[in-house]
Amino acid sequence: MSVPLWFFLVCLGLVGVKLVRPPWWLVIVLLLGGYLLADSVFAPAIDTATTK
Repeated sequence: MSVPLWFFLVCLGLVGVKLVRPPWWLVIVLLLGGYLLADSVFAPAIDTATTK
């Protein structure tokens, strides 16, 4: 069975939110911050740190 990565991440995020129950503002800040960091000057540093 082949599951798309985006679907797996959405399911994992929903389960995490239901289990940990963080405030919604924290979820939005983390998602927005990750989106903004992915297209910033820090992206190469983050890429080398996470691919090792």
